[in-house]
Amino acid sequence: MGRPARGARRHGRSFPVAAVAIFALSGLLFATAAVNARGSDLRPAGGDVRSLLESRADRVNAQRSEAGDLRREIEEISAEAGDGRTDDTLDEIEDLDAVTGLKPATGEGVRVTLEDAPRRVEVPGLDPNYLVVHQQDIQAYVNALWAGGARAVTLQGQRLISTTGIRCVGNTVVLDGIPYSPPYVIEAVGEQWSLLAAIEDSPEANVYRDYADRYELGLDVERVPLVRAPGYQGTVDLTHARAIKP
Repeated sequence: MGRPARGARRHGRSFPVAAVAIFALSGLLFATAAVNARGSDLRPAGGDVRSLLESRADRVNAQRSEAGDLRREIEEISAEAGDGRTDDTLDEIEDLDAVTGLKPATGEGVRVTLEDAPRRVEVPGLDPNYLVVHQQDIQAYVNALWAGGARAVTLQGQRLISTTGIRCVGNTVVLDGIPYSPPYVIEAVGEQWSLLAAIEDSPEANVYRDYADRYELGLDVERVPLVRAPGYQGTVDLTHARAIKP
């Protein structure tokens, strides 16, 4: 019998070397992924915007809870180690907490509920954006309530402060990193007659009311005997954009 072709013998000898190289490369890739992930999943659950927003909301809630715990711990340590000047400073801070929204507030108030128009509403040639609640609609009522002397305002149960941002993302509204779907519930603590009068006098709120009457957008304004507004638990640090240095 003749000898095997040279090419066949070379192929037989190179196979173990190629296999070892592949295994070594795979091991390197796994090791690199493990280092970069630091024990977490490199790919977030789901690939759609809603999944990413839900993941962000869970992270924000956890950080908010941690910030609240740290704030309470600081207050306890300060109270234990305080001298006369520290006590005076803590009293001033406590007085300001009510104004800044860091302390809970309760009392009579007003509730405003906004909701998208029903799916059955169809107007030929009308932009569909007119049939949904936007951030400017929410802000119109929030600003009116502030103008009416509200001592505290909440949206979806979250306390609003002067630095709170409300943004539209798709068909949801994002508040401090957490997405919410309609209906949107705004509650305010304050004199009911003053809050209702401010809503009636608000041009922006009147625009939404006109669209609600025309296209069946949800709008419900009611007196509430007791509104409970929790203290704000998010960060109070201000951030701003920075110019990129050439």
